[in-house]
Amino acid sequence: MTEEIQTAPIGEGDVAPDFTLPADEGEVTLSALRGEGVILYFYPKDSTAGCTLEARDFTAKADDFAKLGYRILGVSRDSVASHCRFKAKQELTITLLSDREETVCRAYGVMKEKMMYGKKCFGIERSTFVINPEGVVVKAMRGVKAKGHVEALLAELA
Repeated sequence: MTEEIQTAPIGEGDVAPDFTLPADEGEVTLSALRGEGVILYFYPKDSTAGCTLEARDFTAKADDFAKLGYRILGVSRDSVASHCRFKAKQELTITLLSDREETVCRAYGVMKEKMMYGKKCFGIERSTFVINPEGVVVKAMRGVKAKGHVEALLAELA
């Protein structure tokens, strides 16, 4: 089976692709958030070590990002039910979106070939996009490391 991967990923200065995805709080449409900034981060899987660290860090700093005018949205291919369990167990307050069909992941070009247990597979490359209130990507970060990412991003935006 051959997978198609986005060849021209979204970058700084591009209009952020619009989407509507389900979340634990109902559906979220990116264009409905115009007028406020959005931190859109993509992560591989609920309840894994790196993803838990990143989600907890974003939760811990959510008020600081809000003071700067940013709302945080996390995206993975996990189900809404998985997100609900993850949020409850880790006491997360950020919004987690379910992209089961990988539509948004592909639109943002975050799907990449990976090696897992010696086998090739396709998965989400940990990435973060800062979207301004007009809907333009002002920062695109790909292949970020979970540890220290949120602190560094907050310092850069402050």
